[in-house]
Amino acid sequence: MLQVDMSASTREVFGKGSMRRLRVSGNTPAVLYGNSKDSLSLQLETKPFLKTLYQISRKNAVVNLSINGDDTRHVMMREIQTDPVDDRLIHADFLEINLETSRSFSVKVEFTGKAKGVDRGGEIVVHNAVVVLEGLPLEIPDVISVDVSDLDIDETILFADIKLPENVKMDSDGDILCVEVVSAAAAAAAAAAATAAADSAEAAEAAEAASADATDTEADASAEGDAASADSE
Repeated sequence: MLQVDMSASTREVFGKGSMRRLRVSGNTPAVLYGNSKDSLSLQLETKPFLKTLYQISRKNAVVNLSINGDDTRHVMMREIQTDPVDDRLIHADFLEINLETSRSFSVKVEFTGKAKGVDRGGEIVVHNAVVVLEGLPLEIPDVISVDVSDLDIDETILFADIKLPENVKMDSDGDILCVEVVSAAAAAAAAAAATAAADSAEAAEAAEAASADATDTEADASAEGDAASADSE
């Protein structure tokens, strides 16, 4: 698993006004919790923090978080809050972890090679490209590579077929379909069925909207009739 270094300092200011001034000064407020310890209020320099966030985006990563230069904690990013308008960093949550305790992680599946069934006119269909693995954090791979070269038409690879690194076990159901090669005819039929389902859903949504509009129109007409009746009285 990817490891990165970050630096933080303990935070002594609280409240909306203080947080706003902290951000204006180029820092991001944060909280560290977990590992059966009291939560710790922190602040990080925003620019280097952003640079590291880009580096670990969409990846599992252990952050070696140095606090006040003399206390290093092993943590993971739990949540990043950003401004909905300009995407500025608002707040960060870190979760401290124990590197000697197994945890579950979602890991991307990467497909390599060209399936021989594709050379014979078939099409490869990816059903699930993320698998949940359990193991010590630093032993969890960044990605799981699956070679599809030997996959022929009407052949599949299940999660149970994926070879895992030593000391890492599968948390996902092994019967889950990962990838398969289907015939061109089967692929066309599946595409047609998906299109038909989408069209049906769109038609149902349009009918529901039309019904709602009709109901609103009837309600408006009834209200106008009541108003006219009241005026005549």
